[in-house]
Amino acid sequence: MPASYFRPRPPEDGRVNPTDALDHYRILTSMLAPALLMAATGSLLVSANARLARVVDRLRGIIAQLEGGDPMTRAEIEAQIVNHRRRAHLVLRACLMLYLGLGAFVGTSLALAVDAVLGFRLPYLPTGLAVVGVLGLLGASFQLGREVSLSVRSFDRELDQELARRRR
Repeated sequence: MPASYFRPRPPEDGRVNPTDALDHYRILTSMLAPALLMAATGSLLVSANARLARVVDRLRGIIAQLEGGDPMTRAEIEAQIVNHRRRAHLVLRACLMLYLGLGAFVGTSLALAVDAVLGFRLPYLPTGLAVVGVLGLLGASFQLGREVSLSVRSFDRELDQELARRRR
């Protein structure tokens, strides 16, 4: 059936029924919540991608140390490489979860609009998509938290190694 089938017809005198206008505002208002979550997810994606770029740059620097005959032992450098690879994979997983969340929030907004056009026959679709989006954000938060913890531990180890080297 065409979308016009579900739209209320204006009264004969051409005036808009205020109740119909309120329904449109309610629908648009309900579509704002996913839009705010999309903005938050986008901000987290920018931050996560910047973290990933820093980890990759640091990993390239460590590889250059390995090839350049740095005074650090080969075992220390290889341990740092393993650690930074793990960090990169954590950030990558977080980015994938954030992209999933972003897509789910876009889907939520679209599902709300489609549900309204179809006469509210899809009550579980927008909610289900919103839940998927929130779960994506939650999972990404855990991954980024793990990466930050790993980063601090890595920094502590590197600092301890450097201090020990200077004491010699």
